[in-house]
Amino acid sequence: MLEELINANKYLTENIKKYRKTAPLFEEFEKETIENNIPIISYEVAEYLKFILRNGKIKNVLEIGTAVGYSGIIIANEIKKNNGILYTIEINEDRYKDAISNFKKFNVDNVTAIYGDALEEIKKIKIEKTENKFDLIFFDASKSHYMEFFNDSYELLNKNGIIFIDNLLFRGYIYNDYPRRFKTIVERLKKFITYLYEIEDDFVLLPFGDGVGILRKK
Repeated sequence: MLEELINANKYLTENIKKYRKTAPLFEEFEKETIENNIPIISYEVAEYLKFILRNGKIKNVLEIGTAVGYSGIIIANEIKKNNGILYTIEINEDRYKDAISNFKKFNVDNVTAIYGDALEEIKKIKIEKTENKFDLIFFDASKSHYMEFFNDSYELLNKNGIIFIDNLLFRGYIYNDYPRRFKTIVERLKKFITYLYEIEDDFVLLPFGDGVGILRKK
């Protein structure tokens, strides 16, 4: 089953590369991130995220984990059609600076980029955004803090809004053996997944990329 899933993902990725419409400059950006071992969302996750943004009439988005701005550029370009704004938070100063540079490079101007710890910055956003909350919140940051990110940001999500969570299966360690150094992360993610299944909102965990969780707030 696992081998079939790997082959299926390979097939999906090959077709995405073949049929998607991406500017050469952005393809070069992707290549650079991969060559420099900078973590970015996979091709299939990026396409699924774009599909949700495009068809869900998503306007304002909160991204937890900017990295170098790869997913942020994708999100910002999609929601710009709806006059939307992306708020994105990054804790690593070097990556934050790289993201700012990349947003300028790709003429992305509907972004509020925040340097800091999301656990603190989300609290500040709560004070600021008493209205015009978020239609989608995207998690792609420290896996051990996913539950905290969820609890802190949930009230910022509009009714029927979506929380899109990347890397929930954490390299397959959620269902396979894992190195002892990852014990805390794995155990926290398992508890988080159980929690998402048990609350009243709609939730699904999808086995592509590194595991994608989708929750819709009722």
